[in-house]
Amino acid sequence: MVHTVNFNGKTSYRGVGKNLHLTERFTRVNAETLDYQYTIDDPESFTRSWTEQLPMTRDEKQLFEYACHEGNYGIEGSLSGARAVDRAAAAAGTGSR
Repeated sequence: MVHTVNFNGKTSYRGVGKNLHLTERFTRVNAETLDYQYTIDDPESFTRSWTEQLPMTRDEKQLFEYACHEGNYGIEGSLSGARAVDRAAAAAGTGSR
C-alpha cells in the first residue's frame, strides 16, 4: 500500500485540491495479473471519497511511465505534419500517402 499526501500547487493529481489523500494498493492476483486499486479522498473536490480498481495483465511489450510523456508535445507536430501531407495529396488529386 502507498499513501501519498502533501500535494501542492506545483504538482496536482488530475485537478484535485492540495489536501488530497491518495491511497494505492497493488495486489498480485496470479502470475499474470496485478490488481491496482486507488482511493481518492479530497473533501475540497469531491463530496465523498471514491475508489477505482484496474486489473493489469502481463504484457511483453515495452512499458513507458506516464509522467515521462505528459509533457511530450512532439506527437502534435507529427500528426499535423501527416495531415498536411494528406491535404496536399488530396489537393493534387493523388490520394493519401
